[in-house]
Amino acid sequence: MTATQPRLREAEPPPLPIRSRRTLAEEMLIVLSLSLLASAVDALLSYLQAPVNRGVAVALFRDVELARQLADMVFALAPVWLVVHLARRSGEGVEPFGLGTATLATDVAWGGLAAVGVAAVGLGVYLGAIALNVNRFVVPVPPLGHWWTVPVLVLGALQNGLLEEVVVVGYLIRRLEQLRWPAGAAIAGSALLRGTYHLYQGWGGFAGNLALGAAFGYAFVRWRKTWPLVTAHFIVDTLAGVGYLLFRGHCFGSLCIPR
Repeated sequence: MTATQPRLREAEPPPLPIRSRRTLAEEMLIVLSLSLLASAVDALLSYLQAPVNRGVAVALFRDVELARQLADMVFALAPVWLVVHLARRSGEGVEPFGLGTATLATDVAWGGLAAVGVAAVGLGVYLGAIALNVNRFVVPVPPLGHWWTVPVLVLGALQNGLLEEVVVVGYLIRRLEQLRWPAGAAIAGSALLRGTYHLYQGWGGFAGNLALGAAFGYAFVRWRKTWPLVTAHFIVDTLAGVGYLLFRGHCFGSLCIPR
């Protein structure tokens, strides 16, 4: 380019439609929620818990632990948000993942009924595994002694239900089937994953959740509904937590519930 030639200006990208901007903003928030935004929020809460003023740590915000519990739950749901985002962005919609809301009230009712059976069978497996010394006693509650212990317990149960059933059942089985996995193999893969990430409880937790995953996977393949599974999971986890709060420190035969 000679000195007399005008400098060419780079073409500016055309403005995105409002819908595209919203999609990109949602994508950005999901990526950050799955990576560094959670760390930033945790660091902020840590600072509020004990900010340093002239070398002395002084508490600034009394309910930091509550805020941390809520923040952890919100960021734990980022994968669920990602599933919904990808489903809408691909044009599939959420219905193939069992998340349609047209029959939500009926789905919740069926989930409540399923919770009765899951709770009964799960309690039997859990107590049997404890008696055989192949399982750990897991305290299914947030920090005790706070006014927010029970509300956070309930919210945590909802978070676990959404995360596990949407990702491990609705999303994973749907995608495995799209990869041409037979339905039985997709159910088995989902159930194995569920059992494996419960191995911290011991072999009883693995076996019980493997069976639960197989049952939930079959129910999804049969009826293509995820909300009943979320509801059942939520109810069972809530009952487990409330039961611990009511009976901790008590013994039932050879089984003693620690404080």
